[in-house]
Amino acid sequence: MGKQHNKIIKRSRRKQYLKRKKEQVKATIVKKKSAPAKKTVKKAAKKVAKKAAVKKVAKKAAKKTAAKKAVKKTAKKAAKKAAPKKDDN
Repeated sequence: MGKQHNKIIKRSRRKQYLKRKKEQVKATIVKKKSAPAKKTVKKAAKKVAKKAAVKKVAKKAAKKTAAKKAVKKTAKKAAKKAAPKKDDN
């Protein structure tokens, strides 16, 4: 009778052990799923920051080219005013 009793205890302990292991596996799966989500958020944030930096640089470049064009226009106008008029004599 003793051995039969030990079998029952062993079976119940084994069931408890397997249950604990299943829960551990589920917990690790949840952690693994949440970890990549954080990575994607970081990647998205980096992309947004990169785009903002590119836009900033583009704006500066546009301002510089606009300023250069304005300077050229004013220089042309000044040159025209300063240029002597041609006489057809």
